[in-house]
Amino acid sequence: MKRGSRLLVRGVFRDELYKECAAALDGGAVLSTKNLDAITVSIQRAFAAVDAKLSTWLEQADKDDDSGATATAMFLRNDVLVVSHIGDSCLVISRGGRPEALTSSHRPYGNNKTSLEEVKRIRAAGGWIVDGRICGDISVSRAFGDIRFKTRKNEMLVKGVKEGRWTDKFISRIKFKDDLIISSPDVSLVELGPDVEFVLLATDGLWDYIKSSEAVAFVRDQLRQHGDVQLACEALGQKALDQRSKDNISIVIADLGRTNWKALPDERPNMFLELSQAVATVGVVSIGIWFSSFLGLQ
Repeated sequence: MKRGSRLLVRGVFRDELYKECAAALDGGAVLSTKNLDAITVSIQRAFAAVDAKLSTWLEQADKDDDSGATATAMFLRNDVLVVSHIGDSCLVISRGGRPEALTSSHRPYGNNKTSLEEVKRIRAAGGWIVDGRICGDISVSRAFGDIRFKTRKNEMLVKGVKEGRWTDKFISRIKFKDDLIISSPDVSLVELGPDVEFVLLATDGLWDYIKSSEAVAFVRDQLRQHGDVQLACEALGQKALDQRSKDNISIVIADLGRTNWKALPDERPNMFLELSQAVATVGVVSIGIWFSSFLGLQ
C-alpha cells in the first residue's frame, strides 16, 4: 500500500482491510473451494467496504481529499495463492528462477491490455487523460480514497477553474457518469507447484527502474548467499536507489520454504558465451554494412 498521507489512513488498511477480507472469505473457507468467481465476489465486496469507510472518514474530515492508497493483498492456503490488486504495485513469483508477473498496473497510459481498458473506462465515466494522468492530475486509476475522483468530482472541476487549470466553458461540457478512480480489484488464483521459490511484491519505485527478471535473479543470489529475506529486501531497495529511483520503494519478499538456498548453484555469467555472441553480432553487422556498400557501388 502507498500514498496514504495520514497515520489514520494507514490504520484503516492495517485493521479494516484485513478484517473485511477475512470475514468475506469466511476465515479462509472460501479459498478452499478454489472457485475463482466466488473468491472474486468476496474480495471485491471486502475492498468496497474498506473504500466506503475511508471515503466516509475523508468526507467527514472535510480536507485532504487527495489522500488515497493502492493495495495488493495475497492469500495463501495450501498450494493456492490468491492475489487481489488495485494500483501500480506489482507482484512477481519466481518459478525456478523464471519471473512470472501476477498483476498488471492500473495506469491510464501505455499500450498493454490493462491500461487500454482503464483509459476506456475513465473516458466512458466522463473523465479525460492528459500526459498519462486522469484530468491531468493522478497517474493511478484504481485506489482507495481519492474522493475528488469519486464523490467530489464536481468540486474538483470548480477548484480547477479557480487554479486556472481549465475554464468555465470547458467544465460546462463535462458530464460525469461514474467514478473516475475505482477500488474494484483484479483477482487471480495461481496453483503453486514445487518450482515456486518465493513471492516478490514491490511498488513502482522498484519496477520502474529494475526489470522483473533482474530483480528475481538478484533476490535468488541474495538468498543463496545468506537466506535472509530482510537483508534481500534492503539490498534490492538499495539497488533501485543506485539506479536513481526517487519514488516510494516498498518491498516484500515471501520465501515459501521450498528451496535449499545453500545448495543452489552459483549462477555467474557465462563470459565465454557472451563474448562469442558479441563477436557473432559484430560479424553479422559488419557483413551487412559491407554488403550494403557493395550493392551501392554496382
